[in-house]
Amino acid sequence: MTESEIVLPPGYAELLEDLKSAVAAARWRAQRVVNTELLGLYWRIGHTILSRQQDEGWGTRVIDRLSTDLRAAYPDMRGLSQRNLVYMRSFAASWPQDPIVQQVGQLPWGPASITQQPVARLPWGHVTVLLDKLHDQTHRDWYAGVAAEHGWSRNVLLNQIMNRLHERTGAAPSNFAAQLPAKDSELAQQLTRDPYVLDFLELTGPAAERDLEAALVKRLQAFLSDPGPGVAVVGEQLHAGTG
Repeated sequence: MTESEIVLPPGYAELLEDLKSAVAAARWRAQRVVNTELLGLYWRIGHTILSRQQDEGWGTRVIDRLSTDLRAAYPDMRGLSQRNLVYMRSFAASWPQDPIVQQVGQLPWGPASITQQPVARLPWGHVTVLLDKLHDQTHRDWYAGVAAEHGWSRNVLLNQIMNRLHERTGAAPSNFAAQLPAKDSELAQQLTRDPYVLDFLELTGPAAERDLEAALVKRLQAFLSDPGPGVAVVGEQLHAGTG
C-alpha cells in the first residue's frame, strides 16, 4: 500500500494543523529566547563599558582595543565591531536597568514579579534604529512597544518614526495594520534572518533551515539543563514524563 492509499482516521487533518501550529509556535519561542540572550549580552557589554568609562576614564582607544581582542576571540561574530560596541554603550545608557529581566516589585503574596521591557522583544537592528533616530527615551519606549506588539519590520519602524507617528495616533483612529500572530509577523521573519543572531549561533554565510534549527536546539539545550520534574532532554527532543 502506497502512502497515498492510506486511509486516514477521522480528525487527522485537524490534528495535523494543530501540530504544525505547535511546531511553528515552539520555533518562534526558540528564536525569541536566542534573541533575548543576544540582547542581554549586548546590554551587559555596554553596561560594563559605560561603567568603566565613568569610573576609570576609558577612552576611545580602549574600546577599539576591546573590539579587536573580542573579534580575535570570536572571529565569526560581526557584532563585536568597534561601532557596535558604541551602540551597546548607548543601549545601556538609554535603558539603565537591564531591559531583559527587570524586577517590578514585591507582591503581597509572594516574591517580586518579573517582566521584560518591550525593547527586549526586538531584534538588534530595531534597537539601533531607536538609538539613532530618537533622542527622547519616552518615545523610544513607545515605539519599541508598538513595534513589538504589531510585529513591525525594521523598515516599517523607521518609516513610522520618520512620519512621527507618536504625534498623530492620539488625535486620530489607529492606522496600524491588523495584527498577525507573532510567529507570522514581519518582525518574526526578520528575526529569523537577523545576521547578529546567526553570528551568535555560530552560523556564517547562507544557512540552511535545518542548520538554523540545529543551532537553535544546541543553544536552547543549555537553558533546558534543569527543566523540572518529569521532563528530560533526550538527544535533540524534549520529552515529558508520564508519571
